[in-house]
Amino acid sequence: MASSLSLILFYFIFFLSISLSSAVVPPADTFQYVNQGDFGEFDSEYAPNYRPLPPFTSPFQLCFYNTTPGVYTLSLRMGTRRDNAVMPWVWEANRGNPVGENATFSFTSDGNLVLAHSDGRIAWQTNTANKGVVGFAILETGNIVLRDSKGSFVWQSFDSPTDTLLFGQSLRIGGPTTLVSRASTTNNVNGVYSFVLEPKRLAMYYKTTMRYWASTFPELNQRNVTIVNATLEIQETEYEENYFNSLKCRLSNSGSQPYLDFDLLRYNSTLSYLRLGIDGNLRLYSYRRNIRFSSWSLLFTLFDRTVTPRGTTVEDECQQPDRCGKFGLCEGSQCVGCPSPTGVFAWSKDCDSKPPPCKAGGFRYYQLKGVDHFTVKYTPGTGPLKQSDCESKCSKDCKCLGYFYRTDRSRCWIANELKTLTRVGNSTHLAFIKTSV
Repeated sequence: MASSLSLILFYFIFFLSISLSSAVVPPADTFQYVNQGDFGEFDSEYAPNYRPLPPFTSPFQLCFYNTTPGVYTLSLRMGTRRDNAVMPWVWEANRGNPVGENATFSFTSDGNLVLAHSDGRIAWQTNTANKGVVGFAILETGNIVLRDSKGSFVWQSFDSPTDTLLFGQSLRIGGPTTLVSRASTTNNVNGVYSFVLEPKRLAMYYKTTMRYWASTFPELNQRNVTIVNATLEIQETEYEENYFNSLKCRLSNSGSQPYLDFDLLRYNSTLSYLRLGIDGNLRLYSYRRNIRFSSWSLLFTLFDRTVTPRGTTVEDECQQPDRCGKFGLCEGSQCVGCPSPTGVFAWSKDCDSKPPPCKAGGFRYYQLKGVDHFTVKYTPGTGPLKQSDCESKCSKDCKCLGYFYRTDRSRCWIANELKTLTRVGNSTHLAFIKTSV
């Protein structure tokens, strides 16, 4: 009996694999586009040169673009010619692995989507060859999909975000969990900031380990409750026509769905997108079709010096690691000083703290009262710990540039980078910065 079941299972898998491998893309639906020819003339984000490709579903279009001559990214652009507005790039296939002139973008008969260099070397692919793909499409949501004969998605761009979430797109445990910022307007590689979905929080990091923001959802304080996914969508309210954009989180073992409120809806919110910026800030934009010059509206900024129209106070800009450069003192979203062993001087972009010698006796500490590091607010630090022990930890670590200590809680934070320091006006918050003797 067992052998008969095994034989049946073998033939089922065998015929299923034959069925999948025999599925091919109709010749009329395959394509190959070459990166060559004239550039587009309309404004787009980062002021690049770009070449639009035929795949287009309003307002989304695939393009080759570059911000450095000869170095191209295959990307999805959002916007239309009639808008006369700067069009953003909302998805990228090959960030950090550019192609050059005469590169090809192909949808092959075996169902694979391939970006290749001019010499044929593969720069990026969907790895969907012989997996039952029969069609390619850009959906009205901006999701690029490869479908099988039943209409199911074998691959979708929503599963590989870079720094942007489109409406209906999710971060999820067991799938894509992270947005990563772009390094600069000209350098299209991963930057130093990340926005991460974790089982117990949404969090933002500088250089993957230094947390500078986290969500505070009381529901997650329960032992067996974790976040399953976070999706950009419309949050309904009890008031008629009073809806707003939100990043709604679905939880395990819980009926509640906490969310981040991104302000009231404007225009067509289904064409909104959430962006982790080069500066580490989180912003939400909404798009209005067929409006010239002002089709884009900035609805929400996480780190801001203002209050949203609905009265929700956002995070102070001082919480951003790079707000005041390499080493600056920030208060009320403003860079107010440049700390030094001899006092606090007027801030400038040149403010810096030079690493002291590592050898014993080659450095000392100077103190700043009422000052926090950007990691203090959203990380617990270590402790309870004596201040002398906190200092000892920093002194024994050549990478440590200073430590931060709360005398009221006996907590310790070690900083390998200083960046923006925040004046908090509480004398129990102390900063101790290493300086050469």
